[in-house]
Amino acid sequence: MFFLRMIFRSFSRQLRRRLLIALTVCLSATVSVAMLGVVFDVGDKLNAELSTYGSNITVQPKSDAVVNDLYSTAGNSTADPTAFLNESDAAKIKTIFWAFNITNFAPQLNLHAEATNVDPVTEGNGWSVSLTDYPTQKNVPVVGTWFSKTLHLETGESTVAGVNGMRSWWKVTGKWAKDDTNEAMIGTDLAKSLGVRNTGHDDEAAVQIGGTVTLTRGDKSMDFKIVGIYDSGDDENSSMYVSSSKLQELSGLTDKIDKIEVKALTTPENDLARRAAKNPAALSQEDWETWYCTAYASSIAYQIEEVIPGAVAKQVRQVSALQGDVMNKTRAVMIVMTVLSLVAAAIAVANLMAASIGERSAELALLKAIGATDGAVSRLMLAETAVISLAGAIVGAGLGSGVAQIVGQVVFGSGITMRPMVFVFVFVLLTLTVLLASVSSIRSILKLRPAEVLHGR
Repeated sequence: MFFLRMIFRSFSRQLRRRLLIALTVCLSATVSVAMLGVVFDVGDKLNAELSTYGSNITVQPKSDAVVNDLYSTAGNSTADPTAFLNESDAAKIKTIFWAFNITNFAPQLNLHAEATNVDPVTEGNGWSVSLTDYPTQKNVPVVGTWFSKTLHLETGESTVAGVNGMRSWWKVTGKWAKDDTNEAMIGTDLAKSLGVRNTGHDDEAAVQIGGTVTLTRGDKSMDFKIVGIYDSGDDENSSMYVSSSKLQELSGLTDKIDKIEVKALTTPENDLARRAAKNPAALSQEDWETWYCTAYASSIAYQIEEVIPGAVAKQVRQVSALQGDVMNKTRAVMIVMTVLSLVAAAIAVANLMAASIGERSAELALLKAIGATDGAVSRLMLAETAVISLAGAIVGAGLGSGVAQIVGQVVFGSGITMRPMVFVFVFVLLTLTVLLASVSSIRSILKLRPAEVLHGR
């Protein structure tokens, strides 16, 4: 009881220094909780943010993958595919171990067809074009895909998949096409080259929303109503997107696709993931289980290959590398900020405690003179510092949670999930920091000679 009274009486005698210690610990706790809270949640946030820029896994027929690897033909859009996967197998992607990490996917059938603008507009408000300069018929790349298709899985669950959720950067004029209809979307470059007008842009030739484009392959033709014009900012602007079922009907390739784009939340690659990507069979049983049960892009790709016959799934290296690189650098910056805040707190607490002991040297010498041991005096100083530091840490933890939410909203547009382990970890770090800062002060107490201090020496 006497010990507690001495602790609380010290606050009234040195209130300013105690408040400074509390403030120092509070600020350190605020920064540490905020940064570590974001660090433990940043993986999913960054993956979700970066995944808006396209797929990070592609699935294609095994024979095409071998040819692409041997002759580097990936990206060659001048020839139609010769090997295919079954579109009906695409939904199996949502049955793998990491199904909940698959945020979206879209099968594709990439073919070429003769496109004819049925109702060209060649003149408008102060402009006119020649069909010689803007031909209304040309051979164009056509992509048959899902736009926003609702799938009913064997598990009884439903999910929506398609390019609508995978092309967030597209600037769309009009609306997205519907699945299993004769609606289509056309790229801005192709729209211009087909020599018709886009409403609202009278100074250039482009396909008109609501117009009709006929696609022809061999002796079969099909009309498509243009409901949207997109600007992708890349080569896709020269393509036309239609429902996969309609392109299959036009080409006679029933239930066939040549590619599946997959967007998944993944864990950054490490040495284990890189070794597994080269040859999973070379891993030990323990390493294989760790790799298989971790959401690496390579392990998700491996599991996709298990459920889709004749398929090879590969991670898009640029996207995966970007995700891992950004995540690691972001985490590194936040951890460095946490360490720096703890170092600053340790220096500040050490200086404040040293000044406090200097002011109270006569009191501490008297305590030792009347029989208090070095251990008892040290425990008194540590207890005083611990009580005020605990108060500062509790307030700082609350403020840190608020700062983490602000960071989440500003950077990611959503809140940060604060895990209990963050608070435990920060309190342990602060405890070690305060103890480390107290070492020099405790040493000065041990060197304190009561006779010399009390005689003013």
